[in-house]
Amino acid sequence: MLEVWGRKTSSNVQAVMWCIGELGLPYRRHDIGHRFGGTDTDAFGALNPNRTVPVLQDGTDPPLWETGAILRYLANRYGSGEFWPEELIARTDVDRWAEWAKINVSLAFTAPVFWRVVRTPEAERDPDAIRDAVAVLEKKLQIADARLAEQAFLVGDEFTMADIQFGHVLFRYFDIDIDRAALPGLARYYERLCARPAFREHVMVSYEKLRL
Repeated sequence: MLEVWGRKTSSNVQAVMWCIGELGLPYRRHDIGHRFGGTDTDAFGALNPNRTVPVLQDGTDPPLWETGAILRYLANRYGSGEFWPEELIARTDVDRWAEWAKINVSLAFTAPVFWRVVRTPEAERDPDAIRDAVAVLEKKLQIADARLAEQAFLVGDEFTMADIQFGHVLFRYFDIDIDRAALPGLARYYERLCARPAFREHVMVSYEKLRL
């Protein structure tokens, strides 16, 4: 059985849990981090010297950390078909877009936008900084929007691991109180993600306890 360390309100934990859900794998998750604490213990430090979540352990195998590495592990060990293709070029294409999503979307959204809107006290928020960060993010989202106007998912017409790395921040992007550009391809894609049971269970999670 898979063991996951990380609170369900962590977007990185949500990505891992969504992947586990899509693959239909049994798991046990431990709430740790943020309000739960626990990352400063010796036991957790032995799992991840960075003391960050998520951490995954599969049976007696060594613990794994870093979200992208965990997603690739799960895809390699348990994925098949279009989700994580056997053919090298096709697999590399999925991997390329997953890496693009992590560097250009996840990192551009979480701290620059989400933290400034949700995890910053209202009196301390900087509307100009938020607007500028959204503009930077949406330049990258326009790339995805153009692709999604022609196909159902990020890499093609089938759901892949890249959609997890890309799509796990979209619930918060569409839910928080910001002005958003009109991106119709992205909006239709988000509707498709919302129809997936594992996305609803593991990603569409309230973030109210993160507010300051």
